[in-house]
Amino acid sequence: MRHTVLVFAGADPSGGAGIAADIVAIAAQGAHALPVITALTVQDNDRVFGVEPVAPELLRRQAQALIGKISIDAVKIGIPGSAANAAVIAQLIAQLRLIRPSLPVVLDPVLASGHGDVLSRDDAVLALAPLLPVTTVIVPNGPEALALGGADNLLAQGCENVLVTGGHGEGEVIVNRWFDGAGSEREWRWPRLPGEFHGSGCTLASAIAARLAQGMPMQEALDGAQRYCHAALAGAYAIAPGQLLPQRFIQ
Repeated sequence: MRHTVLVFAGADPSGGAGIAADIVAIAAQGAHALPVITALTVQDNDRVFGVEPVAPELLRRQAQALIGKISIDAVKIGIPGSAANAAVIAQLIAQLRLIRPSLPVVLDPVLASGHGDVLSRDDAVLALAPLLPVTTVIVPNGPEALALGGADNLLAQGCENVLVTGGHGEGEVIVNRWFDGAGSEREWRWPRLPGEFHGSGCTLASAIAARLAQGMPMQEALDGAQRYCHAALAGAYAIAPGQLLPQRFIQ
């Protein structure tokens, strides 16, 4: 039996981010994605022009059909699309943890596109509130971490681990910082690659979730997922002018 990751994310027609990115990144780690659509989007590889959340009850039904038959080994969350959908996802995680209390949950807190386009019908920060207490590891970039009150605040809100990525900073070296609830910290340093990328956060968060689904310890999962993501960005390709798409078909 292959390990599974229940994924809650939006559909990106460009194929660069969201559910499309999650499925491939999870498969590349040797796990299987169970994709539950939270929202339909209108976007290309650069901009988001519209977001239509799935109705909360339809979201619940999508997930419930899977939960009722398939063993879930981890959960990955992208955009919930609305505050109501975030509340439903939190309820579903609580349901899953009645059977598996230590179920890993990875949250990619996408507040906006790389160009600042809104990705939620409601206030994106407030919409994430129900998800923070059930999150095993949250993976914000620098601006997202700042908008969410910083690593200390996220830990106080219930997130067990925070990995703040440094790709939105400046300089030739990207620093990713991991904070856990025990007060420990660790840094990873990666050479900055040329270009801008569409779906890098989805790639990293999904890779972490897939590795945790297979029982890897947190530090090993974070380390391996970052190596995979860096390699995917190093091999990125173009489908149009603008942001490049990570090459996720690597091990």
